[in-house]
Amino acid sequence: MIYMYTKTLLVVRFRCSSLFDSTIHKLYALQTHHPLSSSLKSISTSTNQRSFTVDYLINSCRFSPETAISTSKKINFKTLDQPDSVLNFFKNHGFSITQISTLIRKRPELLLSDPSKTLLPKFDFFYSTGISSTDLANIVSTCPTLLIRSLENYIIPSFTLFINLFNSNDKFIAAVKRFPRIVERYCSAITFSNIEILRQHGVPDSNIVFLLTSHNWSLSLKPDRLSAVVEDVKKMGFNPSKVQFVIAVQALKSMSKTTWKRKIEVYENWGWSEEETMLAFTKYPWCMIISEEKIMAVLNFYVNTMGWESSLIAHRPQLMSFSLGKRIIPRCSVLQVLLSKGLIKKPVCALTLLRSGESLFLNKYVTCYEEAPQLLKLYQEKLHGHES
Repeated sequence: MIYMYTKTLLVVRFRCSSLFDSTIHKLYALQTHHPLSSSLKSISTSTNQRSFTVDYLINSCRFSPETAISTSKKINFKTLDQPDSVLNFFKNHGFSITQISTLIRKRPELLLSDPSKTLLPKFDFFYSTGISSTDLANIVSTCPTLLIRSLENYIIPSFTLFINLFNSNDKFIAAVKRFPRIVERYCSAITFSNIEILRQHGVPDSNIVFLLTSHNWSLSLKPDRLSAVVEDVKKMGFNPSKVQFVIAVQALKSMSKTTWKRKIEVYENWGWSEEETMLAFTKYPWCMIISEEKIMAVLNFYVNTMGWESSLIAHRPQLMSFSLGKRIIPRCSVLQVLLSKGLIKKPVCALTLLRSGESLFLNKYVTCYEEAPQLLKLYQEKLHGHES
């Protein structure tokens, strides 16, 4: 009996042991071959790579930890060879650490590029146009998109077009140095089409250049829309050969008909007739580009503080263009004191007062009087009061 019991117990124990071993074997198999296991391994590998990338961005590119973590979601690398070759390339071409950090932060994919195949040919082309290494570092760190564009299909055609437009290689390079985004921003099929539209309507290249460089305007408007605006401006009597023409084009294209109508109404509320407003626009298109808030604030100061007739401003619309806080209030405050003390006998041309340079204004309206210390103090208080 004891023998049978012992035998039965051993059989049961063996079967349980076999079942346990089998279960363990299956669990091990699941752990090593189940898709979830592969995913876990992949996640672990990806995390390690990302950690490697984060450390590199912090240590070599001077990224903050937050920026490095965010950037590591866009790029990953396993070794130092590729990113190091890119950083060394920029260093060898005169880029500062700050410029390199800015460049990589804006376009981190550059760290994965091949310097000899993708970067060097572009740099050689830029140098061939007359751009110095110092200027190129400033331009590229400001507009890194240039380095991911095609040299043959984008950069060379764009530079060629703009050099012809400026009618001078030197003038174009000077413009790029002042406004590095000119190539990045304006080189598109739409921009080129719009340039041709302006040319066809008689706008000289010099005024197109003014449009592109003076005020950072965009010519990304749809060509059919630009054509309609140009026709409207011509109907208003603007001469396409004059610079006011392109300013008027900008004014109309930058606002909806509703906004245009509201600005007309603002001027009418200050006593301008619609004819006076349109006359002011043809004289000085800027008067319709400024905001409704500025229109109201400037006219309120001129009429209610200075006591000037609204029609005076309507016939001298350039008066609307000056900064209220930096020029109009400080200079007109000095004028009020001079008038109240009888120090000025002849009428003062408001436009001359506001348009003159700083030194000329001080010499003519401040330092030439015995009250110069008080006048200068008032002027600076009004000027600095705005800045604070």
